[in-house]
Amino acid sequence: MDPRQDRPDRTSAPAVGVAPLHRAGDGLAGFLVSGRWPDSTREWVQLLTLAVRVATTPGLLPTTSLFSASETRPDDDGVPDAVGLVRLVGRALDPSATSTRPQRPPVALLLLHPPAETPSTTPEVDGVASGCVLLPGAPHLGLDHRAAWVEAEPDGTVTRLVSRRGIDPSQDVDTAVLALLMAA
Repeated sequence: MDPRQDRPDRTSAPAVGVAPLHRAGDGLAGFLVSGRWPDSTREWVQLLTLAVRVATTPGLLPTTSLFSASETRPDDDGVPDAVGLVRLVGRALDPSATSTRPQRPPVALLLLHPPAETPSTTPEVDGVASGCVLLPGAPHLGLDHRAAWVEAEPDGTVTRLVSRRGIDPSQDVDTAVLALLMAA
């Protein structure tokens, strides 16, 4: 049996497009998602990897920041295939910047740490950024929580990538923060 038979056909599906959004004076405001939403843990890890690479840009991410996937589309018709936003919902060290929590449980939550707040796991590398994505499940229905963690150098090299399913969000600081946001 060909193991590729279990994979969805990507030749006919649109690609997942991701573009960072910058707000003057505030830094990284989120990401515009176009084409379609990621539909697998692997695609969410790829989106997180891109987000962490963007977070290595000096001055773009002032402090650890929380983001939530939202089907809210921008009002601008300039991106006709936009499916939604992964938008900033708060900064860890600036409670006044925290917006209201999502109205319905989000498909994904991200936490990004800028280089100034990320200790490198590779001793000879400075200026790494890191992040975590939590894909909430419904464990009581047999749907596991999934999470991934990424660390990247300023040149975009990924120095750490971990992906797990069946996690207990309380066992990791990043997933615990994201689970609190989801439950708030």
